[in-house]
This record gives sequence, structure tokens and C-alpha cells, in this order.
Amino acid sequence: MTTKITRRHMLKLAGGATLASALAACAPPPASAPAGQNQAPAASGGKTAAEPTTASAVAAGATTISFMGWGGTEEDGGVKAAIKQFESEQSAVKVTWLHTPDNYAEKFLASVAAGTPPDTSFTGSDVYRTYARDGLLLDITDHLKADPLLGKPDYFIEPQEEARCTYKGKWYGIGSCWVAPHIYYNVDRLTKAGVELPSNDPAKAWDWNTFVTNAKRLTIDKAGKNATESGFDANNIEQWGVQYPDWWIPLHSAITSNGGDWIDPQSGQLILDKPEATEAIQKVFDLVLKDKVSPSAQTMTQLGMSNTQMLENGKLAMAIDGSWALSWMYKIKAPLGTAVMPKLKTPTTNMQAHIHTALKATKNPEAAWQWVRFLSTPFYQTQFCKIGLWLPSQTALMTNDGLKTWITKGVHPDGYVDIVTKFVPKNGKVLYMPPGYSKIDKVLQPAFDKIRSGDATADQAIKDVIGEANQLLAGEAKKG
Repeated sequence: MTTKITRRHMLKLAGGATLASALAACAPPPASAPAGQNQAPAASGGKTAAEPTTASAVAAGATTISFMGWGGTEEDGGVKAAIKQFESEQSAVKVTWLHTPDNYAEKFLASVAAGTPPDTSFTGSDVYRTYARDGLLLDITDHLKADPLLGKPDYFIEPQEEARCTYKGKWYGIGSCWVAPHIYYNVDRLTKAGVELPSNDPAKAWDWNTFVTNAKRLTIDKAGKNATESGFDANNIEQWGVQYPDWWIPLHSAITSNGGDWIDPQSGQLILDKPEATEAIQKVFDLVLKDKVSPSAQTMTQLGMSNTQMLENGKLAMAIDGSWALSWMYKIKAPLGTAVMPKLKTPTTNMQAHIHTALKATKNPEAAWQWVRFLSTPFYQTQFCKIGLWLPSQTALMTNDGLKTWITKGVHPDGYVDIVTKFVPKNGKVLYMPPGYSKIDKVLQPAFDKIRSGDATADQAIKDVIGEANQLLAGEAKKG
């Protein structure tokens, strides 16, 4: 079903779409993470409007299409490099880059409502199926399946790629890459405390009890006592054991590790009230509330430091953060190690990223497809993998030969290949986001605030709001 899109409808969508469409470096936006907790870097440069960039003069007879997206310095430069490469390989299509680092969702939807949408774009994963349902995105299923390269059954990591990109069996875009949370740690701090270094191999993942125990051994007060010792002063902590953010990507990782999920892909309904989910959620929040091994968002704000700075100066021994954070964490002046997420029942991690799409309204669908296709070939993805910002979604980049093209000494720690080839593709879980998904954030966030403050347990807080959230999702499902 294709719904006629009015300006009023677009503005409503913009209000709900802001959450993920403002993504930077493929990571979720600031609105999803409590103040003081680390997240992907905000787009830099102070730009406030779309800035068109054309790599070269339009060749005679060439078709020009536009490409709209967000991102900081790295993604801006990467897109420009990709345009240059794409235009050097053929002369039929030229691309104009509409870099929109701020208020992306609103500006994107305003352009659609005005009848001047881009030909191709970044699309946030939380609004992807909403846009597909509402007829904004071009169906590329036939192009993809007929493509001799991208159409191969083993070209992408599966079944995750199809799980994130299809709506009612049709493809309306292709994922930009994968990103996933894992552990970062200061090698010296763990070694000093006598804690065995965690592994990048999911078969050797710490279980939750081991993780908490080690985090306690690494949480040290000003008198030098750790959290396992008598007399430990939790009000005067000099070094925290771990920082585990409590926004949806790290939470989803814990929930799926415990055998639960955020949403049931079959029904499109939230299942956060199931015991597997509430137990995992509570364990994450208890790292602050009960175990006293993780700094709260308020503490992070008071310290005035990011988790990266804290890892470097010894205020923090371990941090849970997205794989994108490697692009700046590798620069710290301390030996950095990485490891898979701690497990509850099985080792898992959330897999996430924005999606490259062509707009249904484009007057040049073939040219738009050719550009989206190019973005799904090794050149574009490899440049971001090299700097630690992305993980590959293309299986060719995970072979021995493929890894040699982007694994970078000094950026990727020893053993990181196991994160890339074992942990993410074999243990990664994609969060299914049905149409209207972004609208439930306003219902869920107050519940998470109550858990965070200790005013309610996860079981109580989630059960109080699950009905309202699922009513919203059910209403959105009827629109399809």
C-alpha cells in the first residue's frame, strides 16, 4: 500500500524520525543516550545546512543525481572520495553530495514534502520501514537479485543483511556497513589488578558473573581498596571497573544474550516485558545501582570526561562502546585491548548501521541504483573500515585476502580479527524495527528513567508502559 504523503504527515514523521536519522558514524543519536554517556561523535564543522558538492563538471550527456546524508569529517571525506572514484569508473552518472550534518530528519522530510527530495540518501534504521511503507523509497529488489555481484547469495553477511533491509519481502535499500558494541580495556589496569585479559573470541566470552567480579576487582576507592574488599568506599571511587551505557544498542545486546529480544519480528510487538528481557535490563542498570562498578551518567558529567579519556588516564579500566569508537580510542596513550561482550546465556552483540536508499520520486531510477550499488562494493566500505569506524557487511572483506585490504596496524588491536570474523557475523543480532518504531521512544524513555534512578525495577517500569507502546505499534501496522 502506498500512502499519499502530505506536508503535515511529513512533519509528524520528522518528529518521530529524529531519533535515528540524526545518526553520526552509523551510531544512534544523542537523543537515545542519557547525558554524560559516550556515543558516536556529533557531526563536526559547524555546518547547519546541506552543502552540495559536485566532484567534477557534468560531462556531456551525463545524468546528475543527488545524495543526501549526515556524518562527521570522516564520512564527509569518505563520501567525496567515493564520488570521485565512482565518476572515474564511468561517465554516465554524476553525483552531487548534500552533506546535512544537523537536523537531518527534518530537512530530509521537508525536501520530500516540498517535492524536491534527493535521488538517493542515508536512511536511519528506525525509520527505514516507515519510509518504505509510506512509499518514499524505491524498490530495488529486481536490480539487486539480477546483479551478478551483489545478487550472489553469499555476498553479504546473512541472514542479517536481509533481516534489516527487507520490508514485506522487498528490498528498499542496502546497509552501509555493520557496527556493534564490544569491550575496550586498558591493558595496564587489568594486568596490575591481576585480571586475566578478556578475549575477542566469542567461545571464550566472560560469563556475566565473571564480568561483574572482574569489574569489582577493577573498581578501586581512594584508599586503594577494590569493590570485593571489606571497607571499600563506594562514595570515593578513584578507578571504575567498567562503563556500560544503558541506551538501546548495549541493552539489546544484553537482552539477546539472555535469550530475549526487543521486538518480535513476527508480530511487530514489543516483548521487553518478558523475563529474559527485564532480567537482562536490570543486570545492566545494577552495574550502577547495586554493584557500584559503573559510573552513572551524572558521575560522567561531573567528571567532565568521556569514557575514552577515562580509559587513558586510569579513571576507567573497561568500557562497553560501539565498534565505531575504535576510530578514536586507538589514539589513547595507553595499551588498548578489545574483547567480546560479556554473556548472560550466549555471547551476542547488536548489529546496526544506517541504510543507503534511492527515493521512489527520483526521475533517474537507473542512475540512482548504480550509485547505491557502488556504495555496496568494497571501495566505499573499506576506507571506513581502515580507520576503525566501520565493520564490513561484505563477506569478501572478511576473507584472509579481504582482511589484508583494511585491517590496520596501530588501529585494530591484536586479535581484533575475531571480532570481525567470528563475533559479529556469527553472534550478531539485528533489532527488528517495524513501521512507526521511532514513535515508541517517548513511551519507553520515562520507563528507563525510572529504572536508571532506582525508582522502579525493570519488570515494574516496562510492564507499566508496554501496553501503550504496543498500541502505538499496532496503529502503525494498520497503516500498511
